[in-house]
Amino acid sequence: MSAHAQPAGAIAAAMEAAAPRRGALFKVQHDGRTSYLFGTVHAGKQAFFPLEPQVTRALADSNALVLELDVRASEPFQEALAAHGRYPKGDSIRNHLSRETLALLQQALARAGMSLDNLEQYRPWLLANLLIGAEMERHGYMRSQGVEQFLLKEAAQHSKPLRELESADYQLGLFASMNDAQQETYLRENLAELASGVALKKTASLIDAWSKADAPGMNEALQSMIRGDSVSAAFMDRTLLGKRNPEMAASIENIMKADQTAFVGVGLLHLLGAQGVPELLRQRGYQVEQIY
Repeated sequence: MSAHAQPAGAIAAAMEAAAPRRGALFKVQHDGRTSYLFGTVHAGKQAFFPLEPQVTRALADSNALVLELDVRASEPFQEALAAHGRYPKGDSIRNHLSRETLALLQQALARAGMSLDNLEQYRPWLLANLLIGAEMERHGYMRSQGVEQFLLKEAAQHSKPLRELESADYQLGLFASMNDAQQETYLRENLAELASGVALKKTASLIDAWSKADAPGMNEALQSMIRGDSVSAAFMDRTLLGKRNPEMAASIENIMKADQTAFVGVGLLHLLGAQGVPELLRQRGYQVEQIY
C-alpha cells in the first residue's frame, strides 16, 4: 500500500462528509420504534440529485415510503381538478371576476404564452397557481425534478411500498374552500407578486435554502409566505399549514403505532416553526432529533 492509500471505509466516509446536504432530516422515536421525516420541495433541478447518503440510507432502512400523495397518480388528480378547480359546463371565470381583475389576468396569461379562451373554466385559485408554476419553470425550477419523484424511484428500487398521508381530492378541496371573493383576492395578490417578481423570489428563496440545508434561510422563506394580512398569507398559515400539520402529525403517529419504520417525505414548510410537524410530535411525547 502506498503512503497515500487510504482504507475504503475512510474514503467512503470522506465522500459522504463532502456530499451536499439538502432539505431537513429528522429522526422520530417512540416506544422503540423509529421513523424519519424529510422536508421536500415540489419543484427542483437535476443538479439536486442524488440526495445525500444519509437520506437514501434512511429510506433504505425504512419499511415504507410515505408522501403527501402519489404524484404519479394522474387519474385521481384529474378527478379532483374537475371537482374543485373547474367551473361546471356552461360557466366561466369571466362570470366570477371584476372587469379589472379579468384584464390583469389576461395580461398575465399573455406574458406566460397562454390564452384565457383555453382556460376560462379554471377557477381563480387554480389559474394563480398555474401561473406561478409556469414562472418557476421558466426560471429552471421544474416540477418533474421535484423531490417526490426521486424518492419514488429510490423506493421502487428497494421494493418499498408507498403510503399517502392525504389525497388529491383533499388537497385541491382546501383551495376550493375559499369563496368567490377570497379566490378573486387570492388571484389579484398573486398576479401582483408575479408582476413585481416577489412570487419568484419567495419560492426560489425557499428552494435555494432547501438546496443548502440553510435553516435560517428556510425559516425566513416561511415567514415571507405567512406574514402580513393578505388572503394568500392567511390561507398558507391557517389552512395549508395550520390545518394540515396537526393532521399529518396524527397520521405519522398512527403509522408508528402500527409498528412501521417509515420514511416520511412532506413539503419542507410543514417541518418548520413552532407549529411544524416535528414540534407537534414532540408535544405528543415523541423523541425528535434533527439530523441536519
